[in-house]
Amino acid sequence: MKRMMRGRGMAASWYGIARTATIDRAGAWAELDDGGTAKVVTGVTEIGEGILTLLSQVAAEELGIKPEQVTIGDNDTARSPEAAHAGATRQTYMIGNSVALACRDAKARLFEQIAELWEVPIENLRSFDGVLWAEHTNKRISMEEAVALCKARGVVPVGSGSFTAHGTGLDPVDGSGSPWQAYVFGTQVAEVEVDTLTGEVQVLGIWAAHDVGRAINPRGVEGQIEGGVVQGLGQALMEDYQTHEGHPVTHGFAKYILPTSLDVPQINCSIVEDPDPLSPLGAKGIGEPALVPTAPAVMNAIYDAIGIRITSLPATPEKILAALADRRAAQEGEPAPA
Repeated sequence: MKRMMRGRGMAASWYGIARTATIDRAGAWAELDDGGTAKVVTGVTEIGEGILTLLSQVAAEELGIKPEQVTIGDNDTARSPEAAHAGATRQTYMIGNSVALACRDAKARLFEQIAELWEVPIENLRSFDGVLWAEHTNKRISMEEAVALCKARGVVPVGSGSFTAHGTGLDPVDGSGSPWQAYVFGTQVAEVEVDTLTGEVQVLGIWAAHDVGRAINPRGVEGQIEGGVVQGLGQALMEDYQTHEGHPVTHGFAKYILPTSLDVPQINCSIVEDPDPLSPLGAKGIGEPALVPTAPAVMNAIYDAIGIRITSLPATPEKILAALADRRAAQEGEPAPA
């Protein structure tokens, strides 16, 4: 056998987003404020996934202003509508849609007043980049002026929105049911090189294609996919969390190996946009789903390289060498080394 063996593997995945087997819900408030700016209040928590940037984009697009003109209020749940937890890949799907609906409600209040003042059909009004106008006319004003006119007529352009994702429990006998309203799908391909002398596995590249519904922030989506892949590489090859009778026996991070920048291969992302028909934004999400197919793809690539199936994670050099030794012993008719 050659010392360096290369292989490729593929794995596909699906992932249900939002809370499982129950109703998930979230709410938000939005207001067009003096100066043509906007503020949005929701109980969302930013944990590094970029949700505040995304919500600013959503609000700006729905209201017709610039993202930098949007202020996201604090997430104190004593002062904001319910948003629930940051998990289950639900932030874009639940909070994003709630903010979109709240902004549409606020904009409708503004448009009603401007349409009445200008004596034009409300469906002819448009707003974009801080400007409001009526199609087929020469009527055109800034959003700042529009808000001032609206408030002068005694109306504050404020709105609220609530989005619900419906799920059902699972039948205890046959498992039937509808635990999620929306699903995301993905496929990843891994190319690896296995050193049969040391047992080391080097991942040479990952190709990841994921359906995210509508990609509101494509760069953010790519970042989420890349982060999930890196986490998956750690799960596949390095991170060995050991327990004994329910108690952790891994001594610490000195022995719990994590991937570093030197371990990350080229990650090639392909974003598939299949809008969700039940989402006002058409968006789904891509948090946890990006992690799911990585380890299986790497395991399949190892099998393609050396012809041995590693059935437990992580695929450490010790496991690779032990598997190769077992195969040699079986081929030679000798007992495997202890």
